[in-house]
Amino acid sequence: MNKIIEINDLVKQYNSAKEPAVNHISFSVGEGEFFAFLGPNGAGKTTTISILTTTLSKTSGEVKIAGYDVEKEAQHVRDEVGIIFQQPSLDPNLSAEENIRFHVCLYGMVGYRPSFKMMPAAYRNRVIELAEIVGIKDSLFKPIKKLSGGMQRKLEIIRSLIHTPKILFLDEPTQGLDALSRRDLWNYINETRHKNGTTVFLTTHYIDEAEKVDKLCIINRGRIAISGSPDEMKQTLLKQELVLDADNRDNLTEELIQMGLPYHIEEHITVPYQNITAQEIIAKLKSKLTVLKIKEPSLEDAYIEYIGKPVATVNPNNSQIIVKGA
Repeated sequence: MNKIIEINDLVKQYNSAKEPAVNHISFSVGEGEFFAFLGPNGAGKTTTISILTTTLSKTSGEVKIAGYDVEKEAQHVRDEVGIIFQQPSLDPNLSAEENIRFHVCLYGMVGYRPSFKMMPAAYRNRVIELAEIVGIKDSLFKPIKKLSGGMQRKLEIIRSLIHTPKILFLDEPTQGLDALSRRDLWNYINETRHKNGTTVFLTTHYIDEAEKVDKLCIINRGRIAISGSPDEMKQTLLKQELVLDADNRDNLTEELIQMGLPYHIEEHITVPYQNITAQEIIAKLKSKLTVLKIKEPSLEDAYIEYIGKPVATVNPNNSQIIVKGA
């Protein structure tokens, strides 16, 4: 897979800060890939995405977007990307369509016209098509201030995709949206991805939104804590667990001890296991079970696991993890 985003040894040091906001990070994103960048507040997510989209200068390191250097060839980079910022970036004094119109004019796609009817047919057709898909056609000519937060977010998607970018940057795109608006938003983004081969770079606080990505990086305190696919993180970095209980709990725990299996008791008995299947454990138990659950590791579990660990250095070319301070 060709690399469409390449970051090598990126550093961002603010003058007023003791530690770099972004501290020597390296990773890459393949063309057409769905990539997620996760981390707590202050981890360096927004700083990184701002550098990648040419809205913030780096201190050092190399960053290339679609083969272009983000500082030496910034205009070429901007031509290749669409951005939905964490904070709304619409002009509330304009209508929905006027926000789109000014955007395409600033991108040099068409010359400015004072009304929608005077714009080229290709522009008018594209706007109507996108507005129908995301469900805001009836509100296209209403002032922004009269649109709900969900409708404004959908408008920002239209604006970011109007020039058919190779890469779509989404910085907390569903923040403040209700569940239905979140679902509609992702349905459209996924449809666009598959139709146009668009690369999607996502930062989010919603772990469930990263479950279906191709690859993700967890960043903590300016460093990459771990990088890989969601399945790799869940299957190779966390133990699976059985949740068990029985009327005769003492007999059950004695059986677990005889099998050499560790356990801890909270509401029920939790048994972490590796190198053995749940079926093998259950088959060896003679106690009559009153509770039996298999707890599969989730991406949220992995996220908490790595945010709580010492900062790690990750080789961007593979999934090997070298933990500093461990």
